[in-house]
Amino acid sequence: MTTIKAQMPGVFYRRPAPDKPVYVEDGAPISAGQTIALIEVMKTFNEVKADAEGAAAEFLVEDGDEVDVGQDLVRLGGT
Repeated sequence: MTTIKAQMPGVFYRRPAPDKPVYVEDGAPISAGQTIALIEVMKTFNEVKADAEGAAAEFLVEDGDEVDVGQDLVRLGGT
């Protein structure tokens, strides 16, 4: 199983702002280097970029969840 992992601890967000759409819809294709989410650390928002390509088969964390370094965020399937 290929996954995209958290590069830092913080709070996970799937959208750039509460009134904006999610970066990636479930099942949508993801390109390597594409921004898929944000992690907030001490009021600083850091982009989570895909390090592999595939389809967003399943998000493993919810908006507002706290994540740790190396935690699986998104499971990728075939495109």
